[in-house]
Amino acid sequence: MGTHVIKMPDIGEGIAEVELSQWHVKVGDLVVEDQVLADVMTDKAMVDIPSPVHGKVIALGGQPGEVMAVGSVLISIEVEGAGNLKESAAPAPVAAQEPPVAPKVEAAVESKPAAAAAPRSAPVCQGPMVAREADERPLASPAVRKHALDLGIQLRLVRGTGPAGRVLHEDLEAYLAQGQSNASAPATAAYAQRHDEEQIQVIGMRRKIAQRMQDATQRAAHFSYVEEIDVTAIEELRSHLNEKHGANRGKLTLLPFLVRALVVALRDFPQMNARYDDEAQVITRLGAVHVGVATQSDVGLMVPVVRHAEARSLWDSAAEISRLANAARTGKASRDELSGSTITLTSLGALGGIVSTPVLNLPEVAIVGVNKIVERPMVVKGQVVIRKMMNLSSSFDHRVVDGMDAALFIQAIRGLLEQPATLFVE
Repeated sequence: MGTHVIKMPDIGEGIAEVELSQWHVKVGDLVVEDQVLADVMTDKAMVDIPSPVHGKVIALGGQPGEVMAVGSVLISIEVEGAGNLKESAAPAPVAAQEPPVAPKVEAAVESKPAAAAAPRSAPVCQGPMVAREADERPLASPAVRKHALDLGIQLRLVRGTGPAGRVLHEDLEAYLAQGQSNASAPATAAYAQRHDEEQIQVIGMRRKIAQRMQDATQRAAHFSYVEEIDVTAIEELRSHLNEKHGANRGKLTLLPFLVRALVVALRDFPQMNARYDDEAQVITRLGAVHVGVATQSDVGLMVPVVRHAEARSLWDSAAEISRLANAARTGKASRDELSGSTITLTSLGALGGIVSTPVLNLPEVAIVGVNKIVERPMVVKGQVVIRKMMNLSSSFDHRVVDGMDAALFIQAIRGLLEQPATLFVE
């Protein structure tokens, strides 16, 4: 028997250290070649570290949340063969297939809601139990843990079907379904007191998000501006285009129209399509419009970038938004796809509420927030009519952007969306 030592691989792009987010194995586990051993977090993305060998885990090189240098010992695996010590870097890391850490228009585009959750105190039926020690923490993302808590399910009793036995949303649903068919299964009292607690370590993507949000609010002088927009006409245009071309070109959401409105409006307001280096005291205005589209995923908020939006048609933008949103949600977005934006668009789709106060994506100076569309009675030419209305809740860096310019910019977007033909008049 021999020992194969796997070292932290070079993720690339000059990265000298990464954060160990989660182990998928423990000491004593048998592993096979290409099995995911751990998730690590770079500045922008979560990546999987696979095993290059078959064998038995005999030592782990770090704890979740620990920052490890490239080349440091990640894991030791006992393998069959010569007794001498073998060392290697792990194979090239790949994007995590099912990211392990915490939270999710279409990107925040259209968040895919979890299965409807019962109130936290509602009774549930328990399915067949899985034998785990009382102190054994099952593998599951924070989103799954919250879902289980909402359903009143003890996660350690649920059989996980994901990689390394990870519990998925589907496992919770299967657990409930099995329990409902078991008439003898005990039910939790509807109004029973609860005294359980759960501590969740802030690591990986959740830590990066926390750091970036704190940095943004401490360094930039945020101010928000909210404008109401009548989107009846553009929704009619969107419906018409989908009916006529949806089958062969793909369905359009509102987002490609918003991207187009940004592109056109920025021609008159180039100061919004900029980055501010507050240390060098330099504002860089860019001709290229690289739109970051805030996207909620199981590992947290990501901002994949639609590059050169100024050169894209509606359907080209729609296809790229969809591709990037899927890559972000599945943990497959590359570092390049998650960096380089010049202005950000954020939306929670149908969950968008009435007003929001988006946090800037530094070093950008503007972020446009989209709220939900609602039908309301409005007075048009002296008549009360039903119109589809939507708010834009946008934030700006007051160190760079004046309040009047911000208002005029958002009103320009409003004019373009309310008269959609102007989006395409050159």
